[in-house]
Amino acid sequence: MRIFISIVIAAAIIVGAGIWVNDSLQEASDQLSDQINLICKDIKSGDWESAKQNTRDLESKWQHNAGWWPVVLDHQEMDNIEFSLAKAKEFVAEENSTLALSQFAEMKLMIEHLPAKEKINLKNIL
Repeated sequence: MRIFISIVIAAAIIVGAGIWVNDSLQEASDQLSDQINLICKDIKSGDWESAKQNTRDLESKWQHNAGWWPVVLDHQEMDNIEFSLAKAKEFVAEENSTLALSQFAEMKLMIEHLPAKEKINLKNIL
């Protein structure tokens, strides 16, 4: 009976941790996506100074939020987002709206894809 209770407790801890990680990923992803939307709005309106500041804020949020992500995510996906952020930062610095908007769109897609990919569901298990 003790073994059964131990197994149930361990399973509950694992499921609970999975739900917490998924919620945390979703929350961080939403924050980063909102910041990207703000930058894109600045670029479209031609407010480059605000776009540059918001890009620095995005980079800061990325560093803060993604600090614990390597524990639960594929490192290649995180590297791709970091490469995309570096490119986008340069496009904003050069005030190239077309390339900056396309790079931010790609980055936003990658960021929004992370929680869905890590979500605990039958599709991801099988």
